[in-house]
Amino acid sequence: MRQFIAFVIKETKNVRTVVVTSEMSPRTQQAVERLAQSEYFVITQTVNTPQEAELLIRSQKADMALVFAQNRGVQIMVDGSDPNMAQQWTTYAQQTIASAHSAPATNSHLSLLTSHLLYNPQMKSAYNFVPAIMGMLLMLICAMMTSISIVREKEKGTMEVLLVSPVRPLMVIIAKAVPYLVLAFGILIIILLMARFVLSVPLAGSLFWILAVSTLYILLALSLGLLISNVAQTQLVALLMSAMVLLMPVVMLSGMLFPVESMPTILQWISAIVPPRYYIQAMRKLMIMGVGIEDVAREVAVLAGMTVVLLVIALKKFNVRLE
Repeated sequence: MRQFIAFVIKETKNVRTVVVTSEMSPRTQQAVERLAQSEYFVITQTVNTPQEAELLIRSQKADMALVFAQNRGVQIMVDGSDPNMAQQWTTYAQQTIASAHSAPATNSHLSLLTSHLLYNPQMKSAYNFVPAIMGMLLMLICAMMTSISIVREKEKGTMEVLLVSPVRPLMVIIAKAVPYLVLAFGILIIILLMARFVLSVPLAGSLFWILAVSTLYILLALSLGLLISNVAQTQLVALLMSAMVLLMPVVMLSGMLFPVESMPTILQWISAIVPPRYYIQAMRKLMIMGVGIEDVAREVAVLAGMTVVLLVIALKKFNVRLE
């Protein structure tokens, strides 16, 4: 575990960087070239105003911006929704620019480095921690508990009794999932209340869309739990499958601890099929950055597609088992 964490942290690179400058002086050009040559940064584009750069960061098209202002030094603007990575990126940028300009500070305005963390100026870890905990708890409770609950009925032999009763099989499944749906909403409300009033995490976006996206995510988790219950024959198998399929990927590959962009390519491919990755990204945007639903359309579309696929496969396997 420690080796994996160290490996991922070591691979922090390819930070999408925007350069803000109204004029490209030789010293400014030297700083930009130095950043472009570094393995940590990728210069995506150049804009004229800090407002344009902030808009790119807000829309998740950039991670950091360097503002070169005449006679005012260099200001580093970073997305602070993940304070740990923001601090790391800032340190790398300061070191890279400082090494490119060995002249005394009195001779070069580029030596005057300041940083500005967007959305999280106080660098509170709760801003990054709360959306991640929401994604982990909702997935584990809904998927794991639903699968174990249905498999327990199979082990006891009561599931067959329920299925031959006048009640339709689909209603049986819905009845088993409803308690965990209610529990998930209760946990979600508690987390949001604690985040706002105990941890002082802002709910900058629309509360309606936060709840709407969370509802979609809960349905996805319930669908995954139903699918696991169709495969597992015992509660122990269901628990082990849930742990292997959910716990490790959620913690390691969802962006909960490490930015997905900093992972090796093979892990990025694997993380593309991890549902919490998209939910955590959406919650960070909605809660911390205060964006509209249009800015999380990609995440919502992926979650909706996964929900449909998992639900169709789970119901089909359930019907096949009945036949």
